[in-house]
Amino acid sequence: MAQPVSTLTLNERSTGNNGASSVMGEKEIFHHHIQRAGLKRTAQRDLILDVFLGTDEHLSSEDLYRLVQEKDPTIGQTTVYRTLKLMTEAGIAREVRFGDGKTRYERNSKLPHHHHMICVECGHTIEFLSSELEAIQNEIAAKYRFEPKQHSLRIFGLCADCRDRAPARHNLETVEPRVRLSLARAHK
Repeated sequence: MAQPVSTLTLNERSTGNNGASSVMGEKEIFHHHIQRAGLKRTAQRDLILDVFLGTDEHLSSEDLYRLVQEKDPTIGQTTVYRTLKLMTEAGIAREVRFGDGKTRYERNSKLPHHHHMICVECGHTIEFLSSELEAIQNEIAAKYRFEPKQHSLRIFGLCADCRDRAPARHNLETVEPRVRLSLARAHK
């Protein structure tokens, strides 16, 4: 059965039994990566890394920049963007796209492979795990002798709060065109 694992609350999962060691491991990975790349460890990069690791949100580079600015307004947007790119290259962050044209990033190590449900009204995102979906994927791949390298499942709809609001006017402009078309057909 699919189980929700997050409704995006800060630090909920990173404070568990291995939360501190996970963050330390991610920091070590990052520092090793920048050293291999011939770059220096700086206080600015460390702060950006700490801010990123301190949230479980799906952050755009602009979101991360705003959070970093709250801690140190002298850090520029280019520094944040480049550090986020380094974190992605190091495998600490991974890109996620929810069909609204924005690239967001999440911690690569925070969860095993998971999926997203995205509210088309308010943008709220729920992450969930499903062994059943993984089993179906593996079964289909085996049937076609296909070796999947990665996959992504995004379910667009209405969260409980937006669904319960009346009258509901659904914002389909934030959804990819092909998803928008199928949602529009469903509303007819």
